[in-house]
Amino acid sequence: MNITDWNQAYQDNFTPWDKGLPSPPLVEWVAKNQLSGRVLVPGCGVGHDVAHLVSSGIDAYGLDIAPAAVARAKERYPDLAERFVCADLFEFRGQYDAIVEHTCLCALPPEWRVKYRDAVVSLLKPGGLLVGVFFINPEMDPGETGPPFGISPDELTTLFAEHFHVVESHVPAVAYPGREGRENLRVQRLAAT
Repeated sequence: MNITDWNQAYQDNFTPWDKGLPSPPLVEWVAKNQLSGRVLVPGCGVGHDVAHLVSSGIDAYGLDIAPAAVARAKERYPDLAERFVCADLFEFRGQYDAIVEHTCLCALPPEWRVKYRDAVVSLLKPGGLLVGVFFINPEMDPGETGPPFGISPDELTTLFAEHFHVVESHVPAVAYPGREGRENLRVQRLAAT
């Protein structure tokens, strides 16, 4: 699979990353931890993670580059329609207390990872949290290069070390079927300036 036109993927209903429910590791983490302030979910797709966060009392907003994804999020969660924005993460502006990452980083080519990190840094308030469910070991067919593009825990550490310190990092016990042991839940705090 080599997806470059995300909007077309949604229009063609080719969205194997959409499992119809929020990320199980994220659901488990939110049940045990507290997020406060404004929260952004980049690459929110049809909005399952945003809807779960809002149902948990969190002031969450979703961002996606694909107009068809945002339209579906608004249709699926009409009471939350104003919380979904169609925009490019790398051009988006705002200040958030936390960013919840699930499928955004793994959708981007590896050469964009520093660009992604810099975008996250620019959107977070000093001391803000990046809560990520990162795809460390995606299932790939022989010869397949992605997306998704997996990233190892060591690569995650290297990517974010300059700006963040790790609060928590583990391979979650819960996952979508088939993703067991293939994700890393990592909570990182942006250094205060």
